[in-house]
Amino acid sequence: MNNIKHNTDAHHRRIRSFVRRDGRLTPGQQRALEQLWPVFGLPFDDVQLDLKAVFGRTAPLTLEIGFGNGISLARMAADDPGSNFIGIEVHRPGVGHLLKELEKRELGNVRVFCHDAVEVLEQKIPDATLDRVLLFFPDPWPKKKHHKRRILQPPFVSLIASKLKSEGIFHMATDWQPYAEHMLEVMEGSDQFRNCAGERQFSDRPDYRPVTKFEARGRGLGHEVWDLIYQRI
Repeated sequence: MNNIKHNTDAHHRRIRSFVRRDGRLTPGQQRALEQLWPVFGLPFDDVQLDLKAVFGRTAPLTLEIGFGNGISLARMAADDPGSNFIGIEVHRPGVGHLLKELEKRELGNVRVFCHDAVEVLEQKIPDATLDRVLLFFPDPWPKKKHHKRRILQPPFVSLIASKLKSEGIFHMATDWQPYAEHMLEVMEGSDQFRNCAGERQFSDRPDYRPVTKFEARGRGLGHEVWDLIYQRI
């Protein structure tokens, strides 16, 4: 199995695209982390995943980066039991919340990392194994001096491309228009992807992406959400 790391630029090893702001765990989240992590959790080390062994089957695989409280990920997994899902989140309360949801819904097709997404992609995910990568509502880092922390940068796009199968999908969504424009600019500059909606176009929200309570509330206030869907060439 290939354990060679991809050179995704020192930028991503020096600068984190997130800040750990772990709040206090609720008793339920703490219990979930203690009791359910051995069931759903994946350890971070330098050995690539054997995906068939992890899930006990071969099936289409979706990876979500930064799943927040995990409600959307759990819904997608429940709606698509024939697919496998891996979620990555650095904030332990969100991980605990997802684990509780997986237990409640009796879902067996989800596994979870609590670690930096770039390092997980580099060290744990074999090349050309993902059918779909989801990046929903990442931190937009709105201040100009913080733009370098945005996860969606050309080296990251190349890393995603290396992990997707041919014709695999990279789906992003944001409610911050300047970040949407940044995403569009970066993706249009890649020769590894084509825009599913047409050159320099945003996509309609597909049915598989749930509308979160936060998003629904924002839409009620007139806030827009921009989806970008690209296919690996």
